[in-house]
Amino acid sequence: MTGEQSGYELPEELWERVLSPALVIYLDRVRHNVRTVIEQTGGADRWRPHVKTAKIPEVFRELCRAGIRNFKCATTREARELLQVMRAESVSNGDLLVAYPLPAPALTVMESLAEEYSEFRLSVLAEDATNIDAIPSPLSIFVDVNPGMHRTGIPAHNFDEIKAVATLAGSRFRGVHFYDGHLHQDDIELRRRSAFECYDQLVELVRRLESTGTSVDEIITSGTPSYRHALAYPHFGDLGSTLHRVSPGTVVYFDLRSQELEPDCGLQPAALVHSRVISVPNETTVTCDAGSKSIAAEAGDPVAHALGHPELRALTPSEEHLPFELVSGSAPARGTALMLFPRHICPTVNLASQAVLMDQDGFARVVDVSARAHDLLIGD
Repeated sequence: MTGEQSGYELPEELWERVLSPALVIYLDRVRHNVRTVIEQTGGADRWRPHVKTAKIPEVFRELCRAGIRNFKCATTREARELLQVMRAESVSNGDLLVAYPLPAPALTVMESLAEEYSEFRLSVLAEDATNIDAIPSPLSIFVDVNPGMHRTGIPAHNFDEIKAVATLAGSRFRGVHFYDGHLHQDDIELRRRSAFECYDQLVELVRRLESTGTSVDEIITSGTPSYRHALAYPHFGDLGSTLHRVSPGTVVYFDLRSQELEPDCGLQPAALVHSRVISVPNETTVTCDAGSKSIAAEAGDPVAHALGHPELRALTPSEEHLPFELVSGSAPARGTALMLFPRHICPTVNLASQAVLMDQDGFARVVDVSARAHDLLIGD
């Protein structure tokens, strides 16, 4: 990108104080991305963002103020932090789905949260009809359907099992969670065809449930790689009163892998890792101080792109070091700042306990990434 580093520089007085590596969040870019996704979905009500990416109450607040009322999360800590913000922002008709198969201790926590934040609707996933009675009564239920990702859920072709969950959930049944996270082919047209084939299955499933007297209020699909294909799918609108929502979360901050998959999506990097060159061990290698303890490495190489430095190509990191191959030009000097655009932003944010929050006009403050990690004990 030409001028890709423009607007991402830290003010000089902050540069002199901030230790590296440091997570830096740019609120103007966050707001741009949120507005863009709302425009793409046709309105805030069509988007149920997964806040596992955001993890910072100040960013949750931006989502609420943009009109988002329906959310997903994965952990009890994310749920608690988000509910606190929703109450502080006086969100009406707030709705949160914990889109994760919670074991018994976590369900106990969710029951307490449902009682404490009774003005909001809280839901969990179910994939086992025999376990419905174990889900506390204040919690609503989505059936978790496996569309081919083979991570959680009832296989989409097992109609009787899906129907049994919906039936035993009774009045608590909300709809179908259908996360197509396996659809991330590099070929956009192949991804679109694969997505449409999945959604054909989902539409047929909903029609069968409705034909047997089971009302499906909502269907939830799509992380970042497939959400625009879901929005383009022509038959969700044929389901009458059943509302379809997409649930990408990475879009709030955006990341390198998402840019590779959807280069024309109109989103901007909103979360970077500020690093410094700490060594030039030979004529073709430059090393910075952002290893796998500060930037996620599980999504493969390159783990990041150094904005404004096309001469550098990231190699595999170790715990405290990220080496770059010098592919052209001269090596940046020791101490040079590198703003790293992560390949996978969600776990990168989870690695940081604090972040620098940059607002307009260069105003900066340090905030806690308070929804990171997991609760340890009931009552924490």
